[in-house]
Amino acid sequence: MTTSAGRTALITGAGSGMGLETARLLARDGATVVLVGRRQEALDEVAATIRAEGGTALALAADITRPDDVTRVLDRVHADLGPVDILVNNAGSASTVLNPQWLPHDEWRQVLDVNLTAVFQLTQAVLPDMLGRGTGTIVTVSSLAAVNPNLLGGAAYGAAKAGVRNFMTFLHNTFRNQGLRAITVLPGEADTPILDNRARPPAAEERAHMVQPEDVAEAVRLAVALPQRVVLQEIVVAPTRQRDTSADLEISRWAGAPADASPQP
Repeated sequence: MTTSAGRTALITGAGSGMGLETARLLARDGATVVLVGRRQEALDEVAATIRAEGGTALALAADITRPDDVTRVLDRVHADLGPVDILVNNAGSASTVLNPQWLPHDEWRQVLDVNLTAVFQLTQAVLPDMLGRGTGTIVTVSSLAAVNPNLLGGAAYGAAKAGVRNFMTFLHNTFRNQGLRAITVLPGEADTPILDNRARPPAAEERAHMVQPEDVAEAVRLAVALPQRVVLQEIVVAPTRQRDTSADLEISRWAGAPADASPQP
Protein backbone atom coordinates (compact mmCIF):
# COMPACT_ATOMS: atom_id res chain seq x y z
CA MET A 1 0.00 0.00 0.00
CA THR A 2 1.20 3.50 -0.80
CA THR A 3 0.60 6.66 1.23
CA SER A 4 -0.52 10.20 0.48
CA ALA A 5 2.94 11.62 1.18
CA GLY A 6 3.85 14.51 -1.08
CA ARG A 7 0.37 14.81 -2.57
CA THR A 8 -2.08 17.71 -2.34
CA ALA A 9 -5.59 16.79 -1.23
CA LEU A 10 -8.50 19.24 -1.47
CA ILE A 11 -11.36 18.35 0.89
CA THR A 12 -14.73 20.11 0.95
CA GLY A 13 -16.93 20.30 4.02
CA ALA A 14 -13.70 20.07 6.01
CA GLY A 15 -14.86 22.09 9.00
CA SER A 16 -16.67 19.22 10.71
CA GLY A 17 -17.75 15.59 10.52
CA MET A 18 -16.46 13.34 7.77
CA GLY A 19 -14.49 16.09 6.05
CA LEU A 20 -12.62 16.99 9.23
CA GLU A 21 -11.72 13.37 10.01
CA THR A 22 -10.70 12.68 6.41
CA ALA A 23 -8.42 15.71 6.40
CA ARG A 24 -6.76 14.59 9.62
CA LEU A 25 -6.12 11.07 8.31
CA LEU A 26 -4.75 12.18 4.95
CA ALA A 27 -2.52 14.73 6.68
CA ARG A 28 -1.18 12.02 8.97
CA ASP A 29 -0.32 10.03 5.85
CA GLY A 30 1.76 12.94 4.58
CA ALA A 31 -0.63 14.79 2.28
CA THR A 32 -0.84 18.56 2.25
CA VAL A 33 -4.54 19.11 2.87
CA VAL A 34 -6.55 22.04 1.56
CA LEU A 35 -9.54 22.58 3.84
CA VAL A 36 -12.56 24.10 2.10
CA GLY A 37 -15.82 25.07 3.77
CA ARG A 38 -18.09 28.01 4.43
CA ARG A 39 -16.75 29.06 7.86
CA GLN A 40 -13.16 30.32 8.05
CA GLU A 41 -13.09 30.07 11.86
CA ALA A 42 -14.02 26.39 11.84
CA LEU A 43 -11.47 25.65 9.10
CA ASP A 44 -8.75 27.49 11.03
CA GLU A 45 -9.45 25.31 14.07
CA VAL A 46 -9.14 22.15 11.98
CA ALA A 47 -5.93 23.44 10.40
CA ALA A 48 -4.48 24.16 13.84
CA THR A 49 -5.31 20.63 14.98
CA ILE A 50 -3.65 19.15 11.89
CA ARG A 51 -0.53 21.26 12.36
CA ALA A 52 -0.35 20.26 16.03
CA GLU A 53 -0.35 16.64 14.84
CA GLY A 54 2.58 17.37 12.52
CA GLY A 55 0.61 17.84 9.31
CA THR A 56 0.36 20.61 6.74
CA ALA A 57 -2.94 22.37 6.03
CA LEU A 58 -4.26 25.36 4.11
CA ALA A 59 -7.69 26.67 5.14
CA LEU A 60 -9.77 28.43 2.47
CA ALA A 61 -13.34 29.55 3.13
CA ALA A 62 -15.52 29.39 0.02
CA ASP A 63 -19.04 28.81 -1.22
CA ILE A 64 -18.45 25.88 -3.57
CA THR A 65 -21.78 26.43 -5.30
CA ARG A 66 -20.33 29.67 -6.75
CA PRO A 67 -18.08 29.17 -9.80
CA ASP A 68 -16.05 32.29 -8.92
CA ASP A 69 -15.26 30.86 -5.48
CA VAL A 70 -14.17 27.55 -7.00
CA THR A 71 -11.86 29.42 -9.40
CA ARG A 72 -10.44 31.47 -6.53
CA VAL A 73 -9.70 28.35 -4.48
CA LEU A 74 -7.98 26.56 -7.37
CA ASP A 75 -5.94 29.65 -8.25
CA ARG A 76 -4.72 29.86 -4.64
CA VAL A 77 -3.89 26.16 -4.49
CA HIS A 78 -2.00 26.28 -7.76
CA ALA A 79 -0.06 29.35 -6.64
CA ASP A 80 0.87 27.96 -3.21
CA LEU A 81 1.01 24.20 -3.70
CA GLY A 82 0.78 23.24 -7.36
CA PRO A 83 -1.65 20.76 -8.94
CA VAL A 84 -4.37 18.93 -7.02
CA ASP A 85 -3.67 15.19 -6.70
CA ILE A 86 -6.73 14.21 -4.65
CA LEU A 87 -10.20 15.79 -4.54
CA VAL A 88 -12.60 14.70 -1.80
CA ASN A 89 -16.12 16.01 -2.47
CA ASN A 90 -17.59 15.71 1.00
CA ALA A 91 -19.70 18.85 1.53
CA GLY A 92 -23.40 18.05 1.83
CA SER A 93 -26.71 19.69 2.55
CA ALA A 94 -30.28 18.48 3.09
CA SER A 95 -33.62 20.25 2.92
CA THR A 96 -35.84 20.89 5.93
CA VAL A 97 -38.94 19.78 4.00
CA LEU A 98 -38.63 16.12 2.98
CA ASN A 99 -41.92 15.39 1.25
CA PRO A 100 -42.01 16.56 -2.40
CA GLN A 101 -45.65 17.56 -1.95
CA TRP A 102 -44.52 20.66 -0.05
CA LEU A 103 -40.82 20.98 -0.85
CA PRO A 104 -40.07 24.62 -1.77
CA HIS A 105 -38.35 25.04 -5.11
CA ASP A 106 -35.54 27.08 -3.57
CA GLU A 107 -34.74 24.26 -1.12
CA TRP A 108 -34.68 21.76 -4.01
CA ARG A 109 -32.24 23.93 -5.93
CA GLN A 110 -30.03 24.58 -2.90
CA VAL A 111 -29.67 20.87 -2.10
CA LEU A 112 -28.82 20.02 -5.71
CA ASP A 113 -26.39 22.94 -5.89
CA VAL A 114 -24.37 21.72 -2.89
CA ASN A 115 -24.56 17.97 -3.41
CA LEU A 116 -24.40 17.75 -7.20
CA THR A 117 -23.57 20.97 -9.07
CA ALA A 118 -20.67 21.86 -6.75
CA VAL A 119 -19.18 18.39 -7.30
CA PHE A 120 -19.35 18.95 -11.05
CA GLN A 121 -17.75 22.39 -10.76
CA LEU A 122 -14.88 21.21 -8.55
CA THR A 123 -14.30 18.13 -10.69
CA GLN A 124 -14.17 20.22 -13.86
CA ALA A 125 -11.68 22.53 -12.15
CA VAL A 126 -9.23 19.74 -11.17
CA LEU A 127 -9.51 17.58 -14.30
CA PRO A 128 -6.74 19.50 -16.12
CA ASP A 129 -4.38 18.80 -13.19
CA MET A 130 -5.15 15.09 -13.24
CA LEU A 131 -5.65 14.26 -16.91
CA GLY A 132 -2.68 16.36 -17.93
CA ARG A 133 -0.37 14.28 -15.73
CA GLY A 134 -2.15 10.96 -16.24
CA THR A 135 -2.88 10.44 -12.54
CA GLY A 136 -5.37 11.63 -9.94
CA THR A 137 -8.09 10.55 -7.54
CA ILE A 138 -11.57 12.00 -7.05
CA VAL A 139 -13.58 10.71 -4.11
CA THR A 140 -17.20 11.78 -3.67
CA VAL A 141 -19.22 11.07 -0.54
CA SER A 142 -22.69 10.15 -1.78
CA SER A 143 -25.16 8.26 0.43
CA LEU A 144 -27.16 5.06 0.58
CA ALA A 145 -30.06 7.44 -0.05
CA ALA A 146 -28.86 7.26 -3.65
CA VAL A 147 -29.98 3.63 -3.89
CA ASN A 148 -32.70 3.54 -1.21
CA PRO A 149 -34.22 7.04 -1.07
CA ASN A 150 -36.76 7.77 1.64
CA LEU A 151 -38.18 10.51 3.84
CA LEU A 152 -35.24 10.52 6.25
CA GLY A 153 -33.04 12.29 3.72
CA GLY A 154 -35.89 13.65 1.66
CA ALA A 155 -36.68 13.91 -2.03
CA ALA A 156 -34.05 16.49 -2.94
CA TYR A 157 -31.21 14.83 -1.02
CA GLY A 158 -31.88 11.38 -2.49
CA ALA A 159 -32.08 12.77 -6.02
CA ALA A 160 -28.85 14.75 -5.61
CA LYS A 161 -26.95 11.81 -4.14
CA ALA A 162 -28.17 9.53 -6.93
CA GLY A 163 -27.11 12.14 -9.48
CA VAL A 164 -23.62 12.46 -8.05
CA ARG A 165 -23.22 8.68 -7.94
CA ASN A 166 -24.12 8.60 -11.62
CA PHE A 167 -21.64 11.39 -12.36
CA MET A 168 -18.82 9.56 -10.60
CA THR A 169 -19.59 6.40 -12.57
CA PHE A 170 -19.44 8.51 -15.72
CA LEU A 171 -15.98 9.76 -14.71
CA HIS A 172 -14.86 6.19 -14.04
CA ASN A 173 -16.10 4.91 -17.39
CA THR A 174 -14.74 7.87 -19.34
CA PHE A 175 -11.33 8.62 -17.82
CA ARG A 176 -10.05 5.48 -16.12
CA ASN A 177 -7.68 4.76 -19.03
CA GLN A 178 -6.24 8.24 -18.61
CA GLY A 179 -5.20 7.47 -15.05
CA LEU A 180 -8.16 8.96 -13.17
CA ARG A 181 -9.63 7.07 -10.22
CA ALA A 182 -13.25 8.05 -9.55
CA ILE A 183 -14.54 6.67 -6.24
CA THR A 184 -17.99 6.90 -4.68
CA VAL A 185 -18.49 6.36 -0.95
CA LEU A 186 -22.03 5.46 0.10
CA PRO A 187 -22.48 5.90 3.85
CA GLY A 188 -25.55 4.67 5.63
CA GLU A 189 -27.05 6.63 8.50
CA ALA A 190 -24.15 8.54 10.03
CA ASP A 191 -23.67 10.60 13.18
CA THR A 192 -22.85 13.96 11.60
CA PRO A 193 -24.11 17.52 12.18
CA ILE A 194 -26.63 17.13 9.33
CA LEU A 195 -28.74 14.97 11.71
CA ASP A 196 -29.41 18.02 13.86
CA ASN A 197 -31.67 19.34 11.08
CA ARG A 198 -33.80 16.20 10.89
CA ALA A 199 -37.54 16.46 11.55
CA ARG A 200 -36.74 14.33 14.62
CA PRO A 201 -33.03 14.52 15.48
CA PRO A 202 -31.92 11.07 16.71
CA ALA A 203 -31.05 10.70 20.38
CA ALA A 204 -27.48 10.15 21.57
CA GLU A 205 -28.05 6.45 22.21
CA GLU A 206 -29.30 6.03 18.64
CA ARG A 207 -26.34 7.90 17.19
CA ALA A 208 -23.89 5.69 19.07
CA HIS A 209 -24.72 2.74 16.78
CA MET A 210 -24.57 4.76 13.55
CA VAL A 211 -21.64 5.12 11.20
CA GLN A 212 -19.20 7.59 12.73
CA PRO A 213 -17.32 10.27 10.75
CA GLU A 214 -14.00 8.53 11.38
CA ASP A 215 -15.41 5.31 9.86
CA VAL A 216 -16.06 7.03 6.55
CA ALA A 217 -12.69 8.79 6.77
CA GLU A 218 -10.95 5.43 7.10
CA ALA A 219 -12.73 4.20 3.97
CA VAL A 220 -11.60 7.27 2.04
CA ARG A 221 -8.08 6.85 3.38
CA LEU A 222 -7.95 3.24 2.18
CA ALA A 223 -9.23 4.11 -1.28
CA VAL A 224 -6.71 6.93 -1.64
CA ALA A 225 -3.76 4.99 -0.22
CA LEU A 226 -4.08 1.94 -2.47
CA PRO A 227 -1.72 1.89 -5.47
CA GLN A 228 -2.88 4.00 -8.40
CA ARG A 229 -3.39 0.81 -10.43
CA VAL A 230 -6.33 -0.07 -8.15
CA VAL A 231 -9.66 1.74 -7.81
CA LEU A 232 -12.33 1.00 -5.21
CA GLN A 233 -15.08 2.25 -7.47
CA GLU A 234 -17.84 2.12 -4.83
CA ILE A 235 -17.60 1.69 -1.07
CA VAL A 236 -20.66 1.11 1.12
CA VAL A 237 -20.15 2.03 4.78
CA ALA A 238 -23.26 0.99 6.70
CA PRO A 239 -24.14 0.53 10.38
CA THR A 240 -24.00 -3.07 11.54
CA ARG A 241 -27.25 -2.57 13.47
CA GLN A 242 -30.35 -1.40 11.60
CA ARG A 243 -32.54 0.77 13.81
CA ASP A 244 -36.31 1.12 13.54
CA THR A 245 -36.94 4.36 11.64
CA SER A 246 -40.70 3.99 11.16
CA ALA A 247 -41.58 6.77 13.61
CA ASP A 248 -38.97 9.09 12.07
CA LEU A 249 -40.36 8.46 8.60
CA GLU A 250 -43.87 9.37 9.68
CA ILE A 251 -42.72 12.58 11.36
CA SER A 252 -40.65 13.45 8.29
CA ARG A 253 -43.65 12.92 6.02
CA TRP A 254 -45.40 15.91 7.58
CA ALA A 255 -42.48 18.30 8.05
CA GLY A 256 -43.34 21.56 6.31
CA ALA A 257 -46.90 20.52 5.53
CA PRO A 258 -49.61 23.22 5.56
CA ALA A 259 -51.74 23.18 8.68
CA ASP A 260 -54.80 21.79 6.88
CA ALA A 261 -52.79 18.88 5.50
CA SER A 262 -51.14 17.69 8.73
CA PRO A 263 -52.47 14.51 10.37
CA GLN A 264 -55.09 15.10 13.02
CA PRO A 265 -53.93 14.56 16.64
